[in-house]
Amino acid sequence: MRDLELAKQIIKNNWRDGFSVPTSKLYPFQWMWDSGFVALGTATYDVKMSMTEIGKLFSGQWENGMIPHILFHSENEHTYFPNFDFWNSQVNKGAPTNPKSSGITQPAVFGFILEDILKNHWENQEVKDFVKGIFPKVVNYHRFLYDYRDPNQEGLFFIYHPWESGRDNSPLWDESMKNIEILPGTIPPYERKDTALSNENQRPTQDKYDRYVYLLELGKKYKYEGKEIAEESPFLVQDNMMNAILIKSNDSLIQIAEDLGLDAGQVIEWQQLSKSNFDQKFWNEELGMYVGYDLRNEKQMLHKEIGGIVPLFASIPDQGKAKRINDYLQNLSSRGYYLCPSYDVDSPNFESMRYWRGPIWPQMNWMVHKGLLEYSFDETAGIVKDDLITLIHKLGFYEYFEAQKEVVETLQKGYGGNNFSWTASSYIHLNTNR
Repeated sequence: MRDLELAKQIIKNNWRDGFSVPTSKLYPFQWMWDSGFVALGTATYDVKMSMTEIGKLFSGQWENGMIPHILFHSENEHTYFPNFDFWNSQVNKGAPTNPKSSGITQPAVFGFILEDILKNHWENQEVKDFVKGIFPKVVNYHRFLYDYRDPNQEGLFFIYHPWESGRDNSPLWDESMKNIEILPGTIPPYERKDTALSNENQRPTQDKYDRYVYLLELGKKYKYEGKEIAEESPFLVQDNMMNAILIKSNDSLIQIAEDLGLDAGQVIEWQQLSKSNFDQKFWNEELGMYVGYDLRNEKQMLHKEIGGIVPLFASIPDQGKAKRINDYLQNLSSRGYYLCPSYDVDSPNFESMRYWRGPIWPQMNWMVHKGLLEYSFDETAGIVKDDLITLIHKLGFYEYFEAQKEVVETLQKGYGGNNFSWTASSYIHLNTNR
């Protein structure tokens, strides 16, 4: 109970004017999928707070439907790069000037988040009215992904920046990022802020950051929406996790429409196309897992990583494929790893403490836990939940955690930012009977 109250206090301390920051200093603005996961947790004890958070995020939605991955509600914070001035999202005429924002997006989590909130507050008319009001905005966001990010009309959208994936620094992106040549004058001068606030060994390398800035500049060149991005970008990926989360949220929108008497006709059409192509394009029989697809070079991206497990959450694999994923997790657990490492522990690219190259992330465990329950893999689901809770109790409410049990025994704290909002929120939701 003490930790549950501490988790709520962390979110309260990270609350600004109608939204939560992931953690102070390191991430002082509003992040898209962070806010979604925070709203899941706060809805269990203060649904008005949850609705306020979501409403604040949608205040930054662009005219084309895009939801930016960062909203800069304050222009006086200077501890983060790239800030609003470097993004210059106003090159797109449909980008709001207040709040200013980034020019890329993040995972489409709001369909399933709204469904969870509605299901658990069904008797609350204010919640129903809120969901009805937000519903067309979420549909419009999904429309953006299908209209602007699916050039082959497969029902599978692309990302052109690793930051969009939510798994910013994963080894998944290394090969595509190497195709970017940084020549003198290719990118403008910039000064990172993250390494002054967090352990440099846990953050992306400078080489990676230069390439992040290159892709940001490419997006800016085409006003962050131009379909020319798909023609020019050396980094063009149909991400397994991003598309699985979109499919999950599509299902949720369809269910919400049925419950509230809304129209989901177009969502149903999108969903039929997405589901029919996802399994065929992303499943890799040899690895026994879903993988991403390099759209620029027309090939699967052969990595075992957390994104290949998330399709369980969207009920995509058949029982046989789901069992192979479950067996993979059981094997990791038996070998002395907490679940779920974000990258293949047997790969030379595995780095147990570096951002997205191996550590455990709370919101990922939340999704994997829910997905395993969908297939009645209750034992593994319990391990995924209990491992995260164990790590939080031992190491604190950090951004992410060490996966190797023997290493955890030597640690006093987790990795990345402390007093982290989505860690607190995931903990609250997992420990609340719903």
